[in-house]
Amino acid sequence: MVYLLGWSVWQEHALRVWFAMAALVLATVPVTGIDAIGLTPYLGAFSALVVPAPWWKWTTAATAALPVISLVDGDFPLLFFLLVWPIIGFCTAIRIFTAVEDRAREARSGLALVAERERVARDLHDVLGHSLTALSIKAELASRLIDVDPARAKAELESIQATARQALAEIRATVGGLRAANLDAELAAAPQVLADTGVETRLLGSVVDTDPRHRVLLAWVLRESVTNVVRHARARSVVIELGQRGMSVTDDGAGIHERERNGLRGMRERVSGAGGTLTLHDAAPGTRV
Repeated sequence: MVYLLGWSVWQEHALRVWFAMAALVLATVPVTGIDAIGLTPYLGAFSALVVPAPWWKWTTAATAALPVISLVDGDFPLLFFLLVWPIIGFCTAIRIFTAVEDRAREARSGLALVAERERVARDLHDVLGHSLTALSIKAELASRLIDVDPARAKAELESIQATARQALAEIRATVGGLRAANLDAELAAAPQVLADTGVETRLLGSVVDTDPRHRVLLAWVLRESVTNVVRHARARSVVIELGQRGMSVTDDGAGIHERERNGLRGMRERVSGAGGTLTLHDAAPGTRV
């Protein structure tokens, strides 16, 4: 009865239950003699599977040592040791493997949390970097046009408002885990953003030429590549080439002169995570991604 209650309603008092069971085993010795040792498999299973850490290690070792008392009576069958210790050992192995699995599950949960944080950080960097760059360019253009072409300046200001609203929506979606880049949209937006800085865009290929499994990834890479061209390249033209094996973005700007920044690291992590490779080459002049 104590054994059954220890597995159910008394489980939170498992250590006390084990001591009570051990006392009951010892109490049966005057009645049954050395045969009371036959109760140790129940004691060992309860100890290994229910008694909390760190006490279960000591109670299980003590339970496994109890059968040694049977050596006092030379007539006690040796077969008993082939039954008791394997049962205790099997239950101990279950406890150990369960603990290892729990630690592995916690480690996987921790890695998943880190990966999710990195994803959000990359997405926010790409969204904010691209949107703020576009806003800055449009604001500069509007300030230059406000005296010479008020109508065009007004159009640019309206475009700034639309870009800001879109950026806010994308940030909210990113934080909520719903943000997914769209290659068609990025291919349509890239020439407009580049044209605002006086950069001509040439597109070779189309979305249908790319692997459908990788279009979201290519959209993120294109967005960051265009942002880098606008910020750092001082280019006059950009060639975007799409194909079954991937995508390349080539500019005729200043080339690679600075260390790798967060944007490039984020792109590299995205691509390597999908099993691909991101390379930067000196296009002489310019850069090829």
